[in-house]
Amino acid sequence: MENLKPIVFTVFEPSGDVLAARLIEEIKLRQPSRPVVAFGGPKMEAAGAEILEHTTAHAKMGFGAASEAKELLRRKAVLTSWLKDNEIAALVPTDSPAANWSMCKAVRKTHPEAPIVHLVCPQIWAWATWRIVRLRRLTDHVMCLLPFEPNWLGQRGVNSTFVGHPLFEATDDTPDAQDLLDTDGQPLRDSETKLALLPGSRPKEIERNWPTMLQVYDQLRHRVPDLSVVIAAADAARADQVRQHCPGGRIPSGIQTVVGEASAVLDWADAALVVSGTATLQAASRQTPMVALYNGNMKLWHSVGKLLIKARTFALPNVITEAMELGRIVPEFIPHDGRPEPLTTALTPLLNDANARQKQLDGFSSLADFFRDVEFRHAAADVLLEQIQDG
Repeated sequence: MENLKPIVFTVFEPSGDVLAARLIEEIKLRQPSRPVVAFGGPKMEAAGAEILEHTTAHAKMGFGAASEAKELLRRKAVLTSWLKDNEIAALVPTDSPAANWSMCKAVRKTHPEAPIVHLVCPQIWAWATWRIVRLRRLTDHVMCLLPFEPNWLGQRGVNSTFVGHPLFEATDDTPDAQDLLDTDGQPLRDSETKLALLPGSRPKEIERNWPTMLQVYDQLRHRVPDLSVVIAAADAARADQVRQHCPGGRIPSGIQTVVGEASAVLDWADAALVVSGTATLQAASRQTPMVALYNGNMKLWHSVGKLLIKARTFALPNVITEAMELGRIVPEFIPHDGRPEPLTTALTPLLNDANARQKQLDGFSSLADFFRDVEFRHAAADVLLEQIQDG
């Protein structure tokens, strides 16, 4: 176990930082002397990785990623230079395929013997399926977070394993909702009806979706008596961005804000309005009924998006349950034109109709069954270490 080669992680988003950190922690428990070096974030560093560059603070997505081309080339050059002086045990590109393809190419060129083990399957089953050719060329194994992905990949010649998802791990250090304090240091209001708002973790998501969410709140407060509302902000910067997008730069007095504790806020809430992304799966894992949205450019969607994107279902709980032949369980408005009325109409029964709530909860229980016997950090570490040949 001495002189083990380093594992290299390349991570470009906060969500990837969380995923990789959990895997790094498990690797370090099993092989304390195993070096881990990374392009990554603070959670990975805390888990024991040596950070070559911090890369998760200003994540972009979609067409915005194209503006990062020069930065990606620079990072590829940094990695290539480092690889010339170092042998590696494996590369673990984590999520962010647009940012990671070039890193994979660098490893294939300098260390063709080193396995490339993707953490998170690129969503090629949803759009631009021709990318499977690139994935076959630039991976040796894929660690899949969604249960239907290994079958889809296997039919197309890509080796993969379902490793579960951290959101469904048995270990849970989420604080009790009763102990939460908002950004003003106040406890969360105790009321008859509680609504969580999850506006996303990326600046563009908030810019697109928060104005609509605010309008939904304004409609609901007139329809639902004794309504308390809490924003679950990913971090202080996102909380400040939400505030800036409110009239007068002030959060309405009927809304509280909590930073960095989305799971606890979801535990507190009776229902949630959630911007599409991992947060929808987080809400499902916390058994919180929800409506999912993502405001899009509808002209672009109708002229180009429908041609490029094969999927017509986007909220992750629905993607999973439809793939497993259980149908949709969450009302989703993706892409959405920004009108608040349909969202308000969909949310209202989740706040005041026990039967509507129970129908989603039953769906969430079926969803959780797919993850119940797979502990992410253990399964992912098993897969990664099996791919590494030096012990």
